[in-house]
This record gives sequence, structure tokens and C-alpha cells, in this order.
Amino acid sequence: MSSLRSYKGISPKVGQGVYIDSTSVLVGDIVLGDDSSIWPLVAARGDVNHIRIGDRTNVQDGSVLHVTHKNKQNPDGYPLLIGNDVTIGHKVMLHGCTIGNRVLVGMGSIVLDGATIQDDVMIGAGSLVPPGKTLVSGYLYVGSPVKQARPLKEAEQAFLRKSADNYVQNKNDYLEEVVDLN
Repeated sequence: MSSLRSYKGISPKVGQGVYIDSTSVLVGDIVLGDDSSIWPLVAARGDVNHIRIGDRTNVQDGSVLHVTHKNKQNPDGYPLLIGNDVTIGHKVMLHGCTIGNRVLVGMGSIVLDGATIQDDVMIGAGSLVPPGKTLVSGYLYVGSPVKQARPLKEAEQAFLRKSADNYVQNKNDYLEEVVDLN
């Protein structure tokens, strides 16, 4: 069975040079930007709203991406919007939130409905971003619920782009070297 599945006649759209692991599942209204990567066991459902993933963004193993439906109280619902050069760590759950550019979401973190993560942010492993919370640019956030810890150091800001670049290289290697043995 394919990793890409249509839902109500809407199929995922994939940019140039994208790697999607065969064990992941992407359903419905999802758009993946160029040079992005979806790693093993990622589940992404663009069924009751849409998911947009930017260029050079990686979604690592076991992550879950979903959206919130449109309703009378919230006519637009909450789509899932992820910017460019974003690193989504292992086992992250993103639900109906907006993530800017050059963001690192640490392993096991949860970001909930209506939360907004501005550009150039690091979220520590295991953090919980509550519904509607905004994380402003240029800071490290940690905890459950998440709290602003400190401004990002210059090296950390540079790492945000470097992490994305590393995953572009990893996905290029996988596109060239991975062989399905089934």
C-alpha cells in the first residue's frame, strides 16, 4: 500500500527532491515543499483541514501530524502549517498549530491547537505547548507547559539552519542509497 493516500478526492502533493519513507502514511490535503523529508512511521492526516510543510523541512520518526475541523465556533478550524528549514524531532505531536521558519521542535514534544511558533525558536525535548500559546522568535522554550528559558545563543541560531541542511543531505543519501528488500 502506498504511503500517499487520497481522501475525499484530495491527494497529497509532493515537491521536488522529497523523501517519504515507505512506512509513513500521508492522507488527504497535504502539500510538501521541495527537499523536505518524512521519516519512518510518520502519520499525517489532512482530512478535516489541510497540512502545509515548507521547503527543507524534516519530520522525524514516529511523529504525528493532524488538524482541527472547521465548526461554528471556529469557522477556519486549525490547519497545520509548518515553515521552511524546520526540524521536527522524533515522536513529536503537532495538532492544528502554526510553526514558523528555522524552528527545532525537540523529541517527544506536543504542540496543540492554535499555538503559534514564530521563526527562529528551539523547543526542548518533551515540552508541551498549550492551545493558543505564542512562542516568540529568538528563544529556547522548555517544560510542560512550556516556558521561555532564555534567548538563543548565536551558535544555536546557526544550528537551526544547519540541522535542516543536515537532513537535506540525509534525505539525498536515502534517495540514492536505500533499497527496499521486500
